[in-house]
Amino acid sequence: MNKKIAFIRVWSKPPINESVEQLLRDTFPEYDLDIIELAKIIRGRLDIVLINLLHVFRFYGFGIVSGRRKLKTCFWRTPYIFKRIKKLVGNLIDPEEYDFSFQLYSLYDASVVGLPNYVYTDHTHLENLNYPGFDSSMLYAQAWIKLERTVYKNATQIFIRSSNISRSLVEQYETPHEKVCCVYMGSNIKPLIDEPENEGYSNQSILFVGLDWERKGGPELVKAFEKVLQTYPEAQLTIVGSTPVVDLPNCEAVGRVPLEEMLEYYHGASVFCLPTKREPFGAVFIEAFSRKLPVVATNVGAIPDFVIDGETGYLVEVGDVDALAKALTALVGNPERCRAFGEAGYKLVSARYNWEAVGALVRENILGS
Repeated sequence: MNKKIAFIRVWSKPPINESVEQLLRDTFPEYDLDIIELAKIIRGRLDIVLINLLHVFRFYGFGIVSGRRKLKTCFWRTPYIFKRIKKLVGNLIDPEEYDFSFQLYSLYDASVVGLPNYVYTDHTHLENLNYPGFDSSMLYAQAWIKLERTVYKNATQIFIRSSNISRSLVEQYETPHEKVCCVYMGSNIKPLIDEPENEGYSNQSILFVGLDWERKGGPELVKAFEKVLQTYPEAQLTIVGSTPVVDLPNCEAVGRVPLEEMLEYYHGASVFCLPTKREPFGAVFIEAFSRKLPVVATNVGAIPDFVIDGETGYLVEVGDVDALAKALTALVGNPERCRAFGEAGYKLVSARYNWEAVGALVRENILGS
């Protein structure tokens, strides 16, 4: 019988899901990979969908109606769907047929008795409490959080991407330290081949990439950019992913673009800035560093692991527009500093934040080789 891995994920997209699939194929070439895609299975079960929607509105109805919560996000955070997924996975996976299971994220518990289960996640829900200004009333149902704890309890090992999640698992979920292993993550775009096309970092071009304009700190960036223009009137701000209405010169919002087209925007920028308020990890930071861009970001979540203040970029506190403007101005006006920070960030991600390195750590922890 061939060696087999059960890979459980919710969706095939976004790109991180494809990257982890390829990681497993490359890291364990002697194993067959069976993919269990939960969203596809559940879409085919109208009874589960309808019953879960009732539970969604039971727990989160007011927040959804008031616009504070999103239905799609709440759908995966009810005790009902958690328990149904547990049962579905148990029926689909025969522990005699697989060597181990590997689940992406911790929205569900894919462990099956008698089969080692490895979890790879970029977040815990209670880590939200460590973000400045987080409203604790926005935590999901306590009944769901109680079930989330069982994901970590039942896991053979938990692979995470950053030191803050390691602390959260140990301190907030009482997970044994030896069960937690930080393996980081890789970039979802191609490695840099040519040098950036930013006129030697002198084109004064700032790039923002993010879908959630408010949470990613977009409004604060616009206020800071207005201050940057007072010193550098030729500076430019390009906003990718979001389409806010911005009444400032030299500012362009292009909205969503395909991943393959993102290279053009990274390639033409001199500075990357994402002053996010909350961030499970932030793959765009790794993408920016992989294009040798200096980064200005906020001192939250995983970000201090790779944005090393004064070395690979600048860190500012959430909501500090003046500090944000000062950091951007210091880079926009100094191409050599941009180049030095960009080179340092590139070296860091090349050594640590690449899928080959991640795979080596995962394999070593699972197989001991």
